Amino acid sequence: MEIAPHTLGVYLLNNYEVNDLKSLTKFLILLIMISLVGFTLTNENENTDITTKQVEPVYVEETTAVNPVVEYINRGIMKASWYGPKFHGRSTANGEEYDQMAFTAAHKSFKFGTLLRVTNPKNDKQVIVRINDRGPYIPGRQLDLSKGAALALGLIARGVAKLNVEEVSLKGVNFPAVSLN
Repeated sequence: MEIAPHTLGVYLLNNYEVNDLKSLTKFLILLIMISLVGFTLTNENENTDITTKQVEPVYVEETTAVNPVVEYINRGIMKASWYGPKFHGRSTANGEEYDQMAFTAAHKSFKFGTLLRVTNPKNDKQVIVRINDRGPYIPGRQLDLSKGAALALGLIARGVAKLNVEEVSLKGVNFPAVSLN
């Protein structure tokens, strides 16, 4: 049985005893709350006891986000330094103009265009750089970062640090360096 909002007061007065001021206050508060929220009354014959209603459980399938296109291959810890102002604007070993603020790096044997994710273990900062030059030519160092990459990793002041290096492998992409930097 549904009751129209404008007849609710008459229905409640007929079906509830209002003996004292406290009951009347409760009744008016109930009436105001119902008029603000909206309602539906049902027949007393219908089962309206919410404790007897069966609640269907909702099952959510958990999934782990896996990116099948990107894979990180651990290349170990490398001693790295940075280079910048003196070489800015000059040609790199692959023939492009060196931009000290780009995220690039020099390595003696990685192919040009190889992407590396470099992490500073002291502060957990990381960048992805592209190999576009050869070097470093100082014994004991394996990687020379551009000034921009060194800034992002927090290496400018120290100059040299041991960094975690991972190669970024892009599955299904023949030569990713064409569209980067």
